[in-house]
Amino acid sequence: MPTIGVNGTRLYYEWHGPESGPVLVLNNGILMNAASSWLPQRAALSDACRLLLYDCRGQGLSAHPAGPYSMAGHAEDLAGLLDALEIPAAHVAGISYGGEVAQAFVLACPGRVRSLFLADTVSEVGPALRLIVEGWRAAAKRADPELFFLVTAPWNFSPGFIAAQRALLEAASARYRDLDYPAVVSLCDAFLTSVDFTARLREIAVPTRVVVGGADLLKGPAYASILHRHIRGSDLQTIPGAGHAVNWERPDVFNALLLEFVLGLDSRR
Repeated sequence: MPTIGVNGTRLYYEWHGPESGPVLVLNNGILMNAASSWLPQRAALSDACRLLLYDCRGQGLSAHPAGPYSMAGHAEDLAGLLDALEIPAAHVAGISYGGEVAQAFVLACPGRVRSLFLADTVSEVGPALRLIVEGWRAAAKRADPELFFLVTAPWNFSPGFIAAQRALLEAASARYRDLDYPAVVSLCDAFLTSVDFTARLREIAVPTRVVVGGADLLKGPAYASILHRHIRGSDLQTIPGAGHAVNWERPDVFNALLLEFVLGLDSRR
């Protein structure tokens, strides 16, 4: 299990794809992990890219130190990971919580980001979203896997996907037994206290693509529109009918949008 010491903790990481390909970093959602969450992407993306998957502190197979966590701290950890792996700059993508980490990273280290791909993510936390995540936090404090799944799943998947993918959802529910709930609380706190980027989005000067599921009830089109309006030169792609976990619900479209974006930029170098 490859881990690297970074900023007083240890981060788990995986490499996939040819060493000659452009480095593409994928940042996980809050309840995701590098080992399983990008399965619909790994084969498709690693054919052409040097894919770097990793877990933030508090996630998956990385260390779970006591909080508090913050987006600025996650950005420092990513910079430390890239330093340790001798990567001066990379294409950076993120979904949901990982998209917020990606925003913090590009704002802190703009010279290290070749492009930015933001999926189903936000630059600010509106009142309804805050209430939802406060509910997640309260459920996580009870450390009841079944309750936590029931509280979170309807926000993460579209109604059509829930109806059609019972086996996949049952497998996801089983994985909730393995979550470190104190770490989940710390991750929720980081989201609630340190996601406030809208006023700084005009500082972002790298090519940026914003992607959102049209049926995302959690961090949907209204939030994507804020990102698109404030990041100069960005483009906005909506995937109709897809919910929040858009990389799982429509991996074909998600993968095509990401590959076309990264490889198109790389071919112009």
